[in-house]
Amino acid sequence: MATTREKAAAATTKAPITKAKVIAENRRAKFDYFLEDNIEAGIMLLGTEIKALRMGRANIAESYAAVEGREIVLINADIPPYAQANRFNHEPRRPRKLLLHRKQIDRLIGAVQKDGQTIIPIRLYLNDDGKAKLEIALAKGKKLHDKREATADRDWARDKARLMRDKG
Repeated sequence: MATTREKAAAATTKAPITKAKVIAENRRAKFDYFLEDNIEAGIMLLGTEIKALRMGRANIAESYAAVEGREIVLINADIPPYAQANRFNHEPRRPRKLLLHRKQIDRLIGAVQKDGQTIIPIRLYLNDDGKAKLEIALAKGKKLHDKREATADRDWARDKARLMRDKG
């Protein structure tokens, strides 16, 4: 018969490894930008916004982060209204403050102002603790010929995989 201590030890070793629940992804970011430095940021949300996120509803495809004073703000991210909130709902495309360390904020502000880089949201997710996090990246815009090259590389990789699969 197993003791209580053995049961507790067995329970801790068999704990399931949970992954973050991805709510929204910016899939065009890799196509439109050269992504350089990824950072995880928290988001300052209202109660109805986090409830809408937990339902899996959001869109960050057209959003970006901007510098306002000494803060970084997420602009144009769409979190639709929460249906059960009635008249106490939030504005869907309001600016949302990103929660970062001061050193991270200063580094991002310097990159935006000096180097002309852009802060792009990559994905919005709920971490293991149920907190909303946003993965942002410093990015430089691609020119048209860079986009054509990326498309050609992607097409060649697809054709190569098809040839390898068919020829064995």
